[in-house]
Amino acid sequence: MSYVTRAVFALASLLLMVLAVALVGFGLADAVKAFAAPDASGADAILDVLGYVIVAIAVFDVAKYLFEDEVRRGNEKRSAAEARRSLTKFLSTIVIALFLETLVVVFKTAREDVAQLVYPTGLLVGSVLVLVGLGAYQRFSASVEEKVGDDDEAEEARDEGRPARAKAATSKPASTSRARTG
Repeated sequence: MSYVTRAVFALASLLLMVLAVALVGFGLADAVKAFAAPDASGADAILDVLGYVIVAIAVFDVAKYLFEDEVRRGNEKRSAAEARRSLTKFLSTIVIALFLETLVVVFKTAREDVAQLVYPTGLLVGSVLVLVGLGAYQRFSASVEEKVGDDDEAEEARDEGRPARAKAATSKPASTSRARTG
C-alpha cells in the first residue's frame, strides 16, 4: 500500500508542477497579446503576469512539498523538529505568495475601482492571520519539541540498537567553577 500511496503523491506532484509551468506560460501569452493590442495597458498586462507567476510559485511549492515529504521520504519517522521545519518552510512560501498577490490585487483594484479595495483588504487581513497562526504554531511546537525531544532521541537510539545519550548537565554558576585570580 505504501508504494501505491507514494505513486499517487508522485503523480499529483508532477501534475501540479506541470500546471505551475502552464500558468507561467499562459501569463506570458496573455502579456504578449496585451502588448500587441493598441488599446491595452502595459501596466495591467504586467500585473496579470505577476499574478500568474505568484500563483504558479505557490502551486509549485505545494508540489515540491508533496514530493519531498510524501514521495521521497515516504513513511519514515520524523522528529518533531523536522516536521516543524518542513511545515514552516511550506507555509512561509504560501504566506509570501499571499502577500504578493494582495499587493498585485491592491494595485489592480486601485487602478479600476477604489471602492472595491475592501476585498484586497480582506485578503491582507487573511494573510496576516495566516502569518500570526504560523508564529503561534512555531512557538507552541518549539515548547513541545523541548518536552518530546528526548523521547524522540531515545526511541531513535533504540531503533538503531545503540544506547541513548544522557541528558546534558546543567551549567554550573561561574562563581563556583572558576578560581579567583587577582
